[in-house]
Amino acid sequence: ENIGVIWDAFKGLWESKYLLLVKFKQRKGHANVPDSHKEEGLNLGAWLKDQRDQKRKGKLNIRHKERLEDVGVVWDVFKEKWENNYRHLVTYQRREGHANVHQRHKEEGVNLGTWLMEQRKKKKTNKLDISRERLLTKIGIVW
Repeated sequence: ENIGVIWDAFKGLWESKYLLLVKFKQRKGHANVPDSHKEEGLNLGAWLKDQRDQKRKGKLNIRHKERLEDVGVVWDVFKEKWENNYRHLVTYQRREGHANVHQRHKEEGVNLGTWLMEQRKKKKTNKLDISRERLLTKIGIVW
């Protein structure tokens, strides 16, 4: 080990991909690597997806979980995306005095109008989580 030999190949591969993730975050400002993204020839996105799957199944090494969290990995990307869109909607509502977003309106690159239209469709088909419906209603969404 003192001369740089890695005795555990799995540990070495995990560490090398983790270091690529750190580099990705330093460059992009976040650790949400797209599933198909490659970094230095390695499929970093697929590796991160596998880490999320392992965590969901309760099989991710606790030390790996902690290190991934330290670098800013989001475990539930869909929840994070919804919350981010909601924050944009709140910003819009505070600025404009209403939450009636035009279908084509974008906030910081996020197509807020389309997202809100999707939330309305989900409510109509009883597929919108009640807690999310309440949050949207509270800021003045007209259903």
